[in-house]
Amino acid sequence: MTVITCIEDLRQLARRRVPRMFYDYADSGAWTESTYRANQEDFQPIRLRQRVAVPMEPRSTRTTMVGQPVAMPVALAPTGLTGMQHADGEILAARAAQRFGVPFTLSTMSICSIEDVAEHAGPGFWFQLYVMRDRDFVARLIDRAKAAGCSALVLTLDLQILGQRHKDLKNGLSAPPKPTLANLLNLATKPRWCWHMLRTPRRQFGNIVGHVKGVDDISSLSAWTQQQFDPTLSWRDVEWIKNRWGGKLILKGIMDPEDARLAVQSGADAIVVSNHGGRQLDGAESTIRALPRIVAAVGGQIEIHMDSGIRSGQDVLKARALGARGTYIGRAFLWGLGALGEAGVTKALEILHKELELTMAFTGHTDIETVDRSVLIPGTFPTA
Repeated sequence: MTVITCIEDLRQLARRRVPRMFYDYADSGAWTESTYRANQEDFQPIRLRQRVAVPMEPRSTRTTMVGQPVAMPVALAPTGLTGMQHADGEILAARAAQRFGVPFTLSTMSICSIEDVAEHAGPGFWFQLYVMRDRDFVARLIDRAKAAGCSALVLTLDLQILGQRHKDLKNGLSAPPKPTLANLLNLATKPRWCWHMLRTPRRQFGNIVGHVKGVDDISSLSAWTQQQFDPTLSWRDVEWIKNRWGGKLILKGIMDPEDARLAVQSGADAIVVSNHGGRQLDGAESTIRALPRIVAAVGGQIEIHMDSGIRSGQDVLKARALGARGTYIGRAFLWGLGALGEAGVTKALEILHKELELTMAFTGHTDIETVDRSVLIPGTFPTA
């Protein structure tokens, strides 16, 4: 039996259990994947300041994100095709997050629908919105999220056009997978995944199929999605979405101080420093390097979160020290889901929490609210 001690262990297990096209979909970036690699690698040079002979208990990682109490400053990021990493994946991940006490964010491009997740995992999760050319569909999505009891809307701004991911093209990515010889041979080596998938009816994009006129199967869905991401998205659309939604609004995809200032002017409640996990603009800098400049520009005016590259509780602590109120994990929880289903998502959260709590104590803090740059060695971390 494999002893799982870190997120890397979950990744290795997921790679063995998840069909290649869906594993590669999660574990890949655009073009050369340089930004994807930098997101993780740029955490490593940042050194922690060890303290001794200071009280190490009781310890608390509890805080808030957009006013919502959380067990630690971590949310599950919106990830497309989560229900293809494991059958009913969005429902399972939402349940694990709810029990642990952190937010789960459902992607527009999820397999399980908004209503499915609300019915089986309960309300209170966050919903991530992509802006499509069909504004009536966007308006209905917002209304459905409100009706389902979603407590925050995460508007993704950095996918007006789709970055090229070589692995997806080579694998012929589709949901469900096309019955080609290569896919059938690969699926034959994933009996656990196939067994669970055969037992669920959720195998297509639940937020779209049946909710858009003329989209009722995989071929019509593919044609629709290729035409729908909207390159004309502007800050006026953000204003319209904010007014339509009426609740907590988080803007995801901010990498530049000027965009951060525009986000403040838009009236958003928080921004996410994010390069889409290195899946859009290859060659963009890592989010941990961009974070201090954005904090310097708008940190006193808006709540700042960050994602991309977080693989440990130490990464969470470093992001918090550099000014992020909260962080998001995508691949880390997807690997847990692919490896062990709902229990794997819980395991990923437990791993991050333990690493965060212990590292916080070793740096002389017992409360996440007191963590700042003093836990880092000067000269080892990026600055504004």
